[in-house]
Amino acid sequence: MTIQPRAALLGAVTALLLTGTATTATADPATVTGSRYVALGDSYSSGLGAGSYDFGSGQCKRSARAYPALWAKAHSPKSFSFTACSGATTEDVRNSQLGPLSRQTGLVSITAGANDAGFAQVMQNCAVSPDDGACVERVNEARAFIEDVLPDKLDKLYDAIGRRAPASRVVVLGYPRLYKLNGSCRIGISERSRTAIDRAEDELNAVTAKAAGRHRFVFRDANSSFAGHEICSGDPHPWLHSLTFPVEESYHPTADGQSHGYLPLLPSHA
Repeated sequence: MTIQPRAALLGAVTALLLTGTATTATADPATVTGSRYVALGDSYSSGLGAGSYDFGSGQCKRSARAYPALWAKAHSPKSFSFTACSGATTEDVRNSQLGPLSRQTGLVSITAGANDAGFAQVMQNCAVSPDDGACVERVNEARAFIEDVLPDKLDKLYDAIGRRAPASRVVVLGYPRLYKLNGSCRIGISERSRTAIDRAEDELNAVTAKAAGRHRFVFRDANSSFAGHEICSGDPHPWLHSLTFPVEESYHPTADGQSHGYLPLLPSHA
């Protein structure tokens, strides 16, 4: 998400998430047709939160520790185009990231949808409001959007990807739950709010999986791969940042989350 400067904590927290923000399935070892890889999406794909950012990517915050860069380094595809950008909505991906796709593209990966649903604003409300009712209300607004509006937005994006790269294998990655419920956290937002946020993530993943299925794309759910490493899990080094500094990295995967949570969900060959 493009960060707009604002005052105090409210402004910082607005910049938090999904600047982005999915059951672990061991990736099918089947060879992907072709050997050109294009990585699309939002901050969960660009690698915000993992560090080691490409200076040239600017506010897109593309990281050398993001799963697309790690996969390309491990598998040496004929070409690798990394267009994922922090803060991207489905429309942003459709309008600004699809240029490298072609009939020669063999593999496409993507995370998208959370920014459309306003998860940054959700976390702003939940992190700064002492009233968990306000948090839950904002989460419910996001869930209504996910159910009623997001399917059409995903269909338009997936249609565009399919037209541009008809021979590719498209892997749609979901978003992990942020919190281990009834876990180790004793401060921060309430358990009621954590539960609401996790349930919204579940609904986002369900809607995304259905849309991927309509287009015969592969959906990979990251929840099992991140299980035991969420915020409040008791892991001393969780794979997801809680509220942190720089604040834009809050509620995003760490470098371990990218390498151990997301990377195994991609096919083992290109």
